[in-house]
Amino acid sequence: MACTLVIRFSAMGDIAMTVPVLYSVANRYPNDKFILLTKNNFQSIFINAPDNVEIFAAHTKGKHKGIKGMWKLINELNAKKIDYVADLHQVLRSVEIDCYFKLKGKKTAVINKGRADKKALTRKNNKKLIPLKSSIERYRKVFEDLGYDSSLNFTSLFGDKKEKDEIFVGIAPLAKHAGKIYPLEKMEEVIRLLIEKTSAKIFLFGGKNERSSLENLGNGHERIELVAGELSLYEEFLLMNDLNVMLSMDSANMHLASLVNTPVISIWGATHPYAGFYGYNQNPKNTVQTDMPCRPCSVFGNKPCRYGVYKCLNQITPETIVEKIINIIN
Repeated sequence: MACTLVIRFSAMGDIAMTVPVLYSVANRYPNDKFILLTKNNFQSIFINAPDNVEIFAAHTKGKHKGIKGMWKLINELNAKKIDYVADLHQVLRSVEIDCYFKLKGKKTAVINKGRADKKALTRKNNKKLIPLKSSIERYRKVFEDLGYDSSLNFTSLFGDKKEKDEIFVGIAPLAKHAGKIYPLEKMEEVIRLLIEKTSAKIFLFGGKNERSSLENLGNGHERIELVAGELSLYEEFLLMNDLNVMLSMDSANMHLASLVNTPVISIWGATHPYAGFYGYNQNPKNTVQTDMPCRPCSVFGNKPCRYGVYKCLNQITPETIVEKIINIIN
């Protein structure tokens, strides 16, 4: 029985994409143990994990902070009798852990993030607009390098969906960076059209810090419920599992909905699905984006628009989005 340390600290969307790979490998190798090292606030993502998966919380702002905290973390991991290390992150903290176990003679494998290819995809001139490996494929390669068969067999955190008479539509209108956010005045029109053309109940998703920005969307219509900041992550998963469709930006909510096998209509502006961050098992036909020579200008959407207006988002019509949502509802 081997014990494999799997490392991925952040961000939430990237953490979510570890689930299909880790669960698939763990289920295929029930006699091995897998310890996922992640930040303590992401533990709740790993619902219904296989019995041989242990979630190890790193308190990077608490007891594991700084050099002393790092050594404390390594000593705690060392007590777990690690045989292999699968580094799905490749940041300073994870590399230090890799080096420690490598010096102890343990086999390690590290993700190739494809930085050069992503730079070529997003550069201003002579872009190479070709699909890159997805993060999930990059995660799989790390496990393959350790000798594991990483073929995917994951469907959902909750199993089969239950049929229901009501139509539920989730909308997650916000994201961390402006280059990913569809203009809220246009999202208001999307919601108005959905209310007009369907009988759907609409749930607005987001974090606590986003709630105030969403309170006026839909003007308090009786078929709109603002759940941003109101639910635990587990409760959000349960609600997402009941949705007929989720409308999301290129954000964590796209990946969370994917983990419960809910179809996602995703809107892309400064970023692009070709960078490899598309939702697990989602249909590429459900993306909404415009073809512009400047797209994508960023891998993460954190660069300001060189023209200052984000035409890539503003040129997407509400009608286009609503049509895709209705196609899935029907």
